[in-house]
Amino acid sequence: MAAIRQIPGISSVIDQYDGFILDLWGVLHDGERAYPGVPDCLDRMNAAGKTLCLLSNAPRRTDGVIAKLAGMGLGRDRYHHVMTSGEATYEALRDRADPWHARLGRRLYHIGPERDADVYDGLGYSVAAAPEDADFVLNTGIVVFGETLADYQPQLDACLRARLPMICANPDLIVMVGPQMVICAGTLAARYDEMGGDVTQHGKPYASVYDRCLSLMGITDKRRILAVGDSLRTDVAGANAAGLDVALVTAGIHQEELGGAAWGESVDAAKLQAVADAVGHTPTYAVPSLRW
Repeated sequence: MAAIRQIPGISSVIDQYDGFILDLWGVLHDGERAYPGVPDCLDRMNAAGKTLCLLSNAPRRTDGVIAKLAGMGLGRDRYHHVMTSGEATYEALRDRADPWHARLGRRLYHIGPERDADVYDGLGYSVAAAPEDADFVLNTGIVVFGETLADYQPQLDACLRARLPMICANPDLIVMVGPQMVICAGTLAARYDEMGGDVTQHGKPYASVYDRCLSLMGITDKRRILAVGDSLRTDVAGANAAGLDVALVTAGIHQEELGGAAWGESVDAAKLQAVADAVGHTPTYAVPSLRW
């Protein structure tokens, strides 16, 4: 197996691709501010005529994500399209187009912060105060950064007793918020699945969200699209399954596993390969951060 190619920046491969699918948390920003070099890189990619689609496992609809990016100085003029796991969840709850979603009742129990309510607002669902009064549970993640899985175990136990199927609106297990590692809805979903709960997830690494990105971008040749993300489990796995090349940002959630290199520095090649092999998903490239 060929070693994973480490590149210093996107300019090294820019001519090989017409479009880019870019992760947000851990790639464009840390949840609080844009990473150094990101605005310049986006501007240069745009100047090179590339189509940029942002794909996030944020458990909210695209309008909220666009507003948050604008507050970080990443305005709408710096990218072309946006898709989120929250938007995918909204569409699934709206359309109920497959047998699993069609079987759901109209009463939901929400695990997550009120700011994520846009994934069901206006769709005719009522919100139950307790699991025993609901038909299914919508999991958008923790309410307060720093909470643990143990904090949510009582709610998960109650949902299982009520035999509620779970929709997870963010398959990520963890995310970086500034310097802090925070658990996501995917951690709660993984635990519920281990307990024997019935779980369906929307977002990366699942194929349907990549299909939506490809449709938005209007690029039919997958060989001309590069995905960029910081998670082997979601970004790299999803791109691998979709038949897309993918660059792993090594300063993201795997930074410590990869040897703890300083932010923006290249990593040890052997450690990179070992971590990828252990997870079972291999990136086409590795790049220290999203930079030109």
